[in-house]
Amino acid sequence: MDSVYLDHAATTPVRPEVHEIMARHLADDFGNPSSVHRWGRRAAAVLGDARARVAEALGCRASEIVFVRGGTESNNLALRGRWAACPSPDRPFEIVCTAVEHAAVRETGEALEAVGARRHVIPVDPGGRPDLDLLDGLLDRNPALVSMMWVNNEVGTVLPVPAVARRCANAGVAMHTDAVQALGKVRVRLDETPVALLSATGHKLGGPRGTGILFVREGTELRPMLTGGGQERGLRPGTEDVVGAVGMAEAMTLAVAEQEEEAGRLTALREDLEASLLERCPYLQVHGADGERAPHILNLGVPGADPALLIQALDLEGVAVSSGSACSSGAHRAGPVLRALLGESANGVAPVRFSLGRGTSDHDIGRAVALAAPVLERMCAPTTGAARP
Repeated sequence: MDSVYLDHAATTPVRPEVHEIMARHLADDFGNPSSVHRWGRRAAAVLGDARARVAEALGCRASEIVFVRGGTESNNLALRGRWAACPSPDRPFEIVCTAVEHAAVRETGEALEAVGARRHVIPVDPGGRPDLDLLDGLLDRNPALVSMMWVNNEVGTVLPVPAVARRCANAGVAMHTDAVQALGKVRVRLDETPVALLSATGHKLGGPRGTGILFVREGTELRPMLTGGGQERGLRPGTEDVVGAVGMAEAMTLAVAEQEEEAGRLTALREDLEASLLERCPYLQVHGADGERAPHILNLGVPGADPALLIQALDLEGVAVSSGSACSSGAHRAGPVLRALLGESANGVAPVRFSLGRGTSDHDIGRAVALAAPVLERMCAPTTGAARP
Protein backbone atom coordinates (compact mmCIF):
# COMPACT_ATOMS: atom_id res chain seq x y z
CA MET A 1 0.00 0.00 0.00
CA ASP A 2 1.30 3.45 -0.96
CA SER A 3 0.54 4.93 2.47
CA VAL A 4 1.09 8.51 3.57
CA TYR A 5 2.29 9.74 6.97
CA LEU A 6 0.67 13.10 7.77
CA ASP A 7 0.98 13.13 11.56
CA HIS A 8 4.22 15.09 11.94
CA ALA A 9 2.70 17.26 14.69
CA ALA A 10 2.56 14.08 16.80
CA THR A 11 6.13 13.01 16.07
CA THR A 12 8.62 13.07 13.23
CA PRO A 13 11.04 10.46 11.89
CA VAL A 14 14.62 10.96 13.04
CA ARG A 15 16.61 12.79 10.39
CA PRO A 16 19.55 10.85 8.91
CA GLU A 17 21.98 13.56 10.01
CA VAL A 18 20.68 13.28 13.57
CA HIS A 19 20.85 9.49 13.56
CA GLU A 20 24.44 9.61 12.31
CA ILE A 21 25.73 12.04 14.93
CA MET A 22 23.88 10.27 17.75
CA ALA A 23 25.27 6.88 16.72
CA ARG A 24 28.79 8.27 16.71
CA HIS A 25 28.50 9.76 20.19
CA LEU A 26 26.65 6.75 21.55
CA ALA A 27 29.69 4.64 20.76
CA ASP A 28 32.37 7.10 21.84
CA ASP A 29 30.98 9.27 24.64
CA PHE A 30 29.48 6.98 27.25
CA GLY A 31 30.98 8.77 30.25
CA ASN A 32 29.00 10.50 32.99
CA PRO A 33 29.42 14.28 32.54
CA SER A 34 29.69 14.68 36.32
CA SER A 35 32.72 12.38 36.54
CA VAL A 36 36.13 14.03 36.81
CA HIS A 37 38.11 11.45 34.79
CA ARG A 38 38.82 11.77 31.08
CA TRP A 39 35.66 9.95 29.99
CA GLY A 40 33.52 12.22 32.16
CA ARG A 41 35.34 15.34 30.97
CA ARG A 42 34.85 14.32 27.37
CA ALA A 43 31.12 13.73 27.90
CA ALA A 44 30.85 17.08 29.66
CA ALA A 45 32.53 18.79 26.72
CA VAL A 46 30.14 17.15 24.25
CA LEU A 47 27.17 18.17 26.39
CA GLY A 48 28.49 21.73 26.59
CA ASP A 49 28.84 21.88 22.81
CA ALA A 50 25.24 20.65 22.37
CA ARG A 51 24.03 23.31 24.82
CA ALA A 52 25.91 26.01 22.91
CA ARG A 53 24.41 24.89 19.59
CA VAL A 54 20.88 24.99 20.99
CA ALA A 55 21.53 28.45 22.39
CA GLU A 56 22.90 29.68 19.07
CA ALA A 57 19.83 28.40 17.23
CA LEU A 58 17.53 30.22 19.65
CA GLY A 59 19.54 33.40 20.12
CA CYS A 60 20.31 33.12 23.84
CA ARG A 61 23.13 32.23 26.24
CA ALA A 62 24.22 28.62 26.65
CA SER A 63 23.86 29.04 30.42
CA GLU A 64 20.13 29.68 29.90
CA ILE A 65 19.46 26.23 28.36
CA VAL A 66 18.31 23.42 30.67
CA PHE A 67 18.06 19.93 29.16
CA VAL A 68 14.98 17.96 30.26
CA ARG A 69 13.16 14.85 29.09
CA GLY A 70 10.66 16.45 26.71
CA GLY A 71 8.03 19.12 26.20
CA THR A 72 5.67 17.95 28.92
CA GLU A 73 8.40 17.99 31.56
CA SER A 74 9.57 21.37 30.30
CA ASN A 75 6.09 22.87 30.63
CA ASN A 76 5.69 21.37 34.09
CA LEU A 77 9.05 22.70 35.25
CA ALA A 78 8.16 26.17 33.98
CA LEU A 79 4.80 26.31 35.78
CA ARG A 80 5.53 24.28 38.90
CA GLY A 81 9.02 25.72 39.23
CA ARG A 82 7.62 29.23 39.07
CA TRP A 83 4.94 28.32 41.63
CA ALA A 84 7.57 27.02 44.05
CA ALA A 85 9.78 30.07 43.55
CA CYS A 86 7.06 32.64 44.23
CA PRO A 87 5.53 31.87 47.63
CA SER A 88 3.64 34.75 49.19
CA PRO A 89 1.83 34.83 52.50
CA ASP A 90 -0.11 37.90 51.41
CA ARG A 91 -1.67 36.86 48.09
CA PRO A 92 -2.14 33.66 46.08
CA PHE A 93 0.08 32.65 43.18
CA GLU A 94 -1.62 33.90 40.02
CA ILE A 95 -1.12 32.40 36.58
CA VAL A 96 -2.59 33.53 33.26
CA CYS A 97 -2.93 31.18 30.29
CA THR A 98 -5.06 30.90 27.16
CA ALA A 99 -8.01 28.60 26.58
CA VAL A 100 -6.14 26.68 23.85
CA GLU A 101 -3.03 25.54 25.71
CA HIS A 102 -1.65 22.01 25.42
CA ALA A 103 -2.76 19.67 28.20
CA ALA A 104 0.74 19.86 29.71
CA VAL A 105 0.05 23.51 30.50
CA ARG A 106 -3.73 23.39 30.96
CA GLU A 107 -3.76 20.45 33.35
CA THR A 108 -0.71 21.68 35.24
CA GLY A 109 -2.46 24.99 35.76
CA GLU A 110 -5.55 23.15 36.99
CA ALA A 111 -3.41 21.13 39.39
CA LEU A 112 -1.85 24.29 40.81
CA GLU A 113 -5.30 25.83 41.12
CA ALA A 114 -6.40 22.83 43.17
CA VAL A 115 -3.70 23.59 45.75
CA GLY A 116 -4.36 27.30 46.05
CA ALA A 117 -3.21 29.09 42.90
CA ARG A 118 -5.49 31.52 41.10
CA ARG A 119 -5.75 30.68 37.40
CA HIS A 120 -7.04 33.14 34.81
CA VAL A 121 -7.96 31.79 31.35
CA ILE A 122 -7.95 34.13 28.36
CA PRO A 123 -10.55 33.25 25.68
CA VAL A 124 -9.75 33.22 21.98
CA ASP A 125 -11.80 34.02 18.88
CA PRO A 126 -12.42 31.49 16.05
CA GLY A 127 -9.11 32.53 14.50
CA GLY A 128 -7.26 31.64 17.68
CA ARG A 129 -6.53 35.25 18.65
CA PRO A 130 -6.50 35.81 22.42
CA ASP A 131 -8.32 38.69 24.09
CA LEU A 132 -5.42 41.09 24.64
CA ASP A 133 -7.56 43.71 26.38
CA LEU A 134 -8.36 41.13 29.05
CA LEU A 135 -4.67 40.25 29.23
CA ASP A 136 -3.74 43.88 29.83
CA GLY A 137 -6.21 44.03 32.72
CA LEU A 138 -4.74 40.87 34.22
CA LEU A 139 -1.19 42.21 33.91
CA ASP A 140 -2.26 45.00 36.24
CA ARG A 141 -2.70 42.30 38.90
CA ASN A 142 1.03 41.46 38.59
CA PRO A 143 0.62 37.69 38.10
CA ALA A 144 3.58 35.43 38.76
CA LEU A 145 3.44 33.94 35.26
CA VAL A 146 1.74 34.30 31.88
CA SER A 147 1.85 31.13 29.76
CA MET A 148 0.91 31.33 26.07
CA MET A 149 1.77 28.73 23.44
CA TRP A 150 3.40 29.98 20.24
CA VAL A 151 1.65 27.63 17.78
CA ASN A 152 -1.41 25.61 18.68
CA ASN A 153 -0.75 21.89 18.33
CA GLU A 154 -4.28 21.00 17.19
CA VAL A 155 -5.34 23.64 14.67
CA GLY A 156 -2.01 25.33 13.92
CA THR A 157 -3.03 28.88 14.81
CA VAL A 158 -0.13 31.23 15.58
CA LEU A 159 -0.53 33.20 18.79
CA PRO A 160 1.01 36.69 19.17
CA VAL A 161 3.80 35.64 21.51
CA PRO A 162 6.33 38.35 20.55
CA ALA A 163 3.79 41.14 21.13
CA VAL A 164 2.53 39.60 24.38
CA ALA A 165 6.10 39.04 25.59
CA ARG A 166 6.81 42.75 25.15
CA ARG A 167 3.65 43.64 27.11
CA CYS A 168 4.67 41.27 29.88
CA ALA A 169 8.23 42.59 29.97
CA ASN A 170 6.97 46.17 30.18
CA ALA A 171 4.72 45.14 33.08
CA GLY A 172 7.53 43.28 34.85
CA VAL A 173 5.70 39.93 34.52
CA ALA A 174 7.45 36.68 33.62
CA MET A 175 6.15 34.94 30.50
CA HIS A 176 6.43 31.29 29.44
CA THR A 177 5.74 29.99 25.95
CA ASP A 178 5.25 26.42 24.78
CA ALA A 179 7.14 26.55 21.47
CA VAL A 180 7.01 22.82 20.74
CA GLN A 181 5.09 23.29 17.45
CA ALA A 182 6.71 26.62 16.60
CA LEU A 183 10.41 25.80 16.26
CA GLY A 184 11.36 25.22 12.66
CA LYS A 185 7.93 26.39 11.46
CA VAL A 186 7.87 30.08 12.44
CA ARG A 187 10.66 32.46 13.43
CA VAL A 188 11.64 31.94 17.07
CA ARG A 189 14.43 34.18 18.36
CA LEU A 190 14.95 34.83 22.05
CA ASP A 191 17.09 37.89 21.36
CA GLU A 192 13.99 39.41 19.74
CA THR A 193 11.23 38.06 22.00
CA PRO A 194 11.64 38.76 25.74
CA VAL A 195 10.00 35.65 27.18
CA ALA A 196 11.39 34.43 30.49
CA LEU A 197 10.79 30.73 29.82
CA LEU A 198 10.44 28.65 26.64
CA SER A 199 9.71 24.94 26.19
CA ALA A 200 10.74 22.78 23.22
CA THR A 201 11.29 19.13 22.40
CA GLY A 202 13.43 17.25 19.92
CA HIS A 203 11.05 14.74 18.37
CA LYS A 204 8.95 17.40 16.60
CA LEU A 205 12.06 18.47 14.67
CA GLY A 206 13.46 15.20 13.38
CA GLY A 207 15.31 14.65 16.64
CA PRO A 208 15.08 11.98 19.32
CA ARG A 209 12.13 11.34 21.61
CA GLY A 210 12.65 11.94 25.31
CA THR A 211 14.88 15.01 24.99
CA GLY A 212 13.70 18.58 25.43
CA ILE A 213 14.83 21.92 26.75
CA LEU A 214 13.59 24.67 28.99
CA PHE A 215 15.05 28.09 28.29
CA VAL A 216 15.32 30.03 31.55
CA ARG A 217 16.28 33.64 31.01
CA GLU A 218 18.94 34.91 33.40
CA GLY A 219 17.33 36.40 36.49
CA THR A 220 14.13 34.33 36.29
CA GLU A 221 13.32 32.74 39.64
CA LEU A 222 12.59 29.02 39.34
CA ARG A 223 12.76 26.00 41.64
CA PRO A 224 13.37 22.36 40.61
CA MET A 225 10.61 19.76 40.70
CA LEU A 226 13.06 16.96 41.49
CA THR A 227 15.78 16.64 44.10
CA GLY A 228 18.90 14.52 44.28
CA GLY A 229 21.57 16.23 42.21
CA GLY A 230 22.97 19.50 40.98
CA GLN A 231 22.89 18.89 37.25
CA GLU A 232 21.43 21.45 34.82
CA ARG A 233 21.97 24.41 37.17
CA GLY A 234 20.24 22.39 39.86
CA LEU A 235 16.93 22.70 37.99
CA ARG A 236 16.89 19.19 36.52
CA PRO A 237 18.88 16.75 38.68
CA GLY A 238 19.90 13.38 37.27
CA THR A 239 22.59 12.12 34.91
CA GLU A 240 22.26 13.99 31.63
CA ASP A 241 21.41 12.21 28.38
CA VAL A 242 24.43 13.36 26.40
CA VAL A 243 23.47 11.55 23.20
CA GLY A 244 19.92 12.87 23.35
CA ALA A 245 21.23 16.41 23.81
CA VAL A 246 23.53 16.01 20.82
CA GLY A 247 20.64 14.75 18.70
CA MET A 248 18.35 17.59 19.71
CA ALA A 249 21.04 20.17 19.06
CA GLU A 250 21.63 18.81 15.56
CA ALA A 251 17.90 18.64 14.79
CA MET A 252 17.27 22.15 16.09
CA THR A 253 20.24 23.62 14.22
CA LEU A 254 19.03 22.12 10.95
CA ALA A 255 15.37 23.04 11.49
CA VAL A 256 16.10 26.67 12.35
CA ALA A 257 18.49 27.06 9.40
CA GLU A 258 15.87 25.66 7.00
CA GLN A 259 12.85 27.35 8.61
CA GLU A 260 12.13 30.11 6.11
CA GLU A 261 12.44 27.97 3.00
CA GLU A 262 10.62 25.02 4.55
CA ALA A 263 7.77 27.24 5.77
CA GLY A 264 7.09 28.41 2.22
CA ARG A 265 7.16 24.86 0.87
CA LEU A 266 4.87 23.45 3.58
CA THR A 267 2.42 26.33 3.26
CA ALA A 268 2.01 25.61 -0.45
CA LEU A 269 1.49 21.90 0.23
CA ARG A 270 -1.02 22.59 3.01
CA GLU A 271 -3.00 24.97 0.82
CA ASP A 272 -3.05 22.41 -2.00
CA LEU A 273 -4.29 19.71 0.39
CA GLU A 274 -6.97 22.01 1.81
CA ALA A 275 -8.24 23.18 -1.57
CA SER A 276 -8.32 19.66 -3.03
CA LEU A 277 -10.22 18.17 -0.10
CA LEU A 278 -12.73 21.03 0.01
CA GLU A 279 -13.35 20.62 -3.70
CA ARG A 280 -14.23 16.98 -3.15
CA CYS A 281 -16.20 17.57 0.08
CA PRO A 282 -17.36 21.20 0.39
CA TYR A 283 -19.11 20.62 3.72
CA LEU A 284 -15.78 20.27 5.52
CA GLN A 285 -14.94 23.01 8.01
CA VAL A 286 -11.46 24.53 8.18
CA HIS A 287 -10.67 25.21 11.83
CA GLY A 288 -8.64 28.33 12.59
CA ALA A 289 -8.93 29.65 9.04
CA ASP A 290 -9.76 33.17 10.23
CA GLY A 291 -6.37 33.59 11.91
CA GLU A 292 -2.70 33.23 11.12
CA ARG A 293 -1.75 29.58 10.75
CA ALA A 294 1.55 27.76 10.94
CA PRO A 295 2.57 26.14 7.65
CA HIS A 296 2.38 22.50 8.68
CA ILE A 297 -1.08 21.94 10.24
CA LEU A 298 -4.50 21.62 8.61
CA ASN A 299 -7.40 20.83 10.92
CA LEU A 300 -10.70 19.97 9.24
CA GLY A 301 -14.10 19.41 10.84
CA VAL A 302 -16.24 16.58 9.45
CA PRO A 303 -19.90 17.13 10.41
CA GLY A 304 -21.75 14.09 11.70
CA ALA A 305 -18.75 11.76 11.71
CA ASP A 306 -17.60 9.66 14.66
CA PRO A 307 -14.10 10.95 15.55
CA ALA A 308 -12.46 7.62 16.36
CA LEU A 309 -14.07 5.77 13.44
CA LEU A 310 -12.99 8.53 11.08
CA ILE A 311 -9.32 8.28 12.07
CA GLN A 312 -9.48 4.49 11.89
CA ALA A 313 -11.09 4.60 8.44
CA LEU A 314 -8.38 6.91 7.15
CA ASP A 315 -5.71 4.66 8.64
CA LEU A 316 -7.21 1.63 6.90
CA GLU A 317 -6.94 3.50 3.61
CA GLY A 318 -3.28 4.28 4.33
CA VAL A 319 -3.41 7.88 5.60
CA ALA A 320 -1.91 8.47 9.05
CA VAL A 321 -3.52 11.49 10.73
CA SER A 322 -4.93 12.30 14.17
CA SER A 323 -8.05 13.80 15.67
CA GLY A 324 -6.09 16.57 17.33
CA SER A 325 -8.17 16.17 20.48
CA ALA A 326 -8.95 13.52 23.06
CA CYS A 327 -12.08 12.14 21.45
CA SER A 328 -13.38 8.66 22.07
CA SER A 329 -15.49 6.47 19.84
CA GLY A 330 -19.09 7.60 19.81
CA ALA A 331 -18.31 10.90 21.57
CA HIS A 332 -19.48 13.90 19.59
CA ARG A 333 -18.40 16.51 22.12
CA ALA A 334 -15.41 18.54 21.01
CA GLY A 335 -12.20 18.81 23.01
CA PRO A 336 -11.15 21.92 24.96
CA VAL A 337 -9.34 23.63 22.08
CA LEU A 338 -12.18 23.41 19.56
CA ARG A 339 -14.72 24.41 22.20
CA ALA A 340 -12.56 27.45 22.95
CA LEU A 341 -12.44 28.36 19.26
CA LEU A 342 -16.01 27.56 18.23
CA GLY A 343 -18.11 27.17 21.36
CA GLU A 344 -20.92 24.63 21.36
CA SER A 345 -21.04 24.65 17.54
CA ALA A 346 -17.90 22.47 17.66
CA ASN A 347 -19.92 19.54 19.02
CA GLY A 348 -21.02 16.93 16.51
CA VAL A 349 -18.08 17.77 14.23
CA ALA A 350 -15.21 15.29 14.10
CA PRO A 351 -11.81 17.01 13.86
CA VAL A 352 -9.10 15.52 11.70
CA ARG A 353 -5.59 16.97 11.81
CA PHE A 354 -3.30 16.62 8.82
CA SER A 355 0.23 17.68 9.76
CA LEU A 356 3.07 17.93 7.26
CA GLY A 357 6.80 17.61 7.71
CA ARG A 358 10.17 17.80 6.05
CA GLY A 359 9.60 14.52 4.20
CA THR A 360 6.16 15.46 2.85
CA SER A 361 6.15 15.77 -0.93
CA ASP A 362 3.76 16.79 -3.71
CA HIS A 363 3.25 13.10 -4.36
CA ASP A 364 2.25 12.56 -0.73
CA ILE A 365 -0.37 15.31 -0.94
CA GLY A 366 -1.84 13.92 -4.15
CA ARG A 367 -1.91 10.43 -2.70
CA ALA A 368 -3.47 11.67 0.55
CA VAL A 369 -6.28 13.40 -1.36
CA ALA A 370 -6.94 10.31 -3.44
CA LEU A 371 -7.11 8.08 -0.35
CA ALA A 372 -8.78 10.43 2.14
CA ALA A 373 -11.40 12.20 0.02
CA PRO A 374 -13.67 9.14 -0.45
CA VAL A 375 -13.61 8.51 3.31
CA LEU A 376 -14.44 12.13 4.12
CA GLU A 377 -17.22 12.19 1.51
CA ARG A 378 -18.69 8.98 2.88
CA MET A 379 -18.59 10.00 6.54
CA CYS A 380 -19.48 13.68 6.18
CA ALA A 381 -23.18 14.23 6.97
CA PRO A 382 -23.85 17.95 7.29
CA THR A 383 -27.65 17.80 7.25
CA THR A 384 -28.72 14.56 8.88
CA GLY A 385 -26.16 14.36 11.69
CA ALA A 386 -25.48 10.72 10.76
CA ALA A 387 -22.79 9.29 8.56
CA ARG A 388 -23.66 8.59 4.96
CA PRO A 389 -24.10 4.95 4.02
